[in-house]
Amino acid sequence: MSPPRLPPLNALKAFDAVVRHMSFTKAAKELFVTSAALSYQIKQLEEHLEVKLFNRLNRSIELTAEGKLLAPGIEQGFDQFYQALHSLQKKRSGNVLVISAGPAFTAKWLAPRLYRFMTQFPQIDARISASLTLSNLTTDDVDVAIRFGGGNYPQYQVAKLFDDYLVPLCSPQFLALHGPITLSNLQRQTLIYDDTHVDQRFSIASWHQWFEQMGVTNFTNKEKAMHFNVADHALNAAAAGAGIVLGRQALAQNDIDAGRLVVAFDHKIKVDYSYYVLNLAERADEPHIKAFIQWLHEEVSGEVDLSLPQPIA
Repeated sequence: MSPPRLPPLNALKAFDAVVRHMSFTKAAKELFVTSAALSYQIKQLEEHLEVKLFNRLNRSIELTAEGKLLAPGIEQGFDQFYQALHSLQKKRSGNVLVISAGPAFTAKWLAPRLYRFMTQFPQIDARISASLTLSNLTTDDVDVAIRFGGGNYPQYQVAKLFDDYLVPLCSPQFLALHGPITLSNLQRQTLIYDDTHVDQRFSIASWHQWFEQMGVTNFTNKEKAMHFNVADHALNAAAAGAGIVLGRQALAQNDIDAGRLVVAFDHKIKVDYSYYVLNLAERADEPHIKAFIQWLHEEVSGEVDLSLPQPIA
């Protein structure tokens, strides 16, 4: 059985516009045609399909049963058509690189280093889209994603960047005022909680598990506790001297290197999740994507050192 002959494209565009607006007048205005021309295109489509698509009421219109059957497929077809054109345009331009990453990773790790990539590749217009939502690299305006998780992203090409650890951190000023920090007095300090550790998508250790590993089974710190639902906010609070945070070391490394944070107690917990870079396999050889991923691996191998400096007494 041969496929049906397709209607004129303009008639399909007219139908799609009328369905979206449920108005011939508004659809005609969108398409820059007269109402009479639009009505003729809809009539052409109805004659081609040999069905009635709209019921014309006194002051409105409604889709017939046949129109309701046709509308979702036409809408989806135009969406895919525009996505394909957008992907082709991006591939041809080759100089805009959109990177999706979590807000905390962006603020604490990626943004402070990205200038080195832009210096090395000035022809690439790098843009960051900071979001906790995993972007759809097929349909969204994103080229590369960096994610903290288990690495199970079957629809993408995945490369591991590095692991992470939880470590007690505070400002040098806090340590000078309250130190030396010992296991016995740590519970009496103001402890800062990064509540992204208990995000429903993850199961990351927090202060309770840290104390359990240290043999403290009756840990309680309800009176002196601060909670943040964004990781970099918790780190910033600790750097400001508010207390001690059990922070992700990879996110805190810049603050450690700069002396804004110091290790308060020499015991860290390896996190079950890691950082990964994701891209579409079919786009892996596009120059701007390839350049960024290669730079990212070089940056990681040259700078990520998860060995702990000694706590400052």
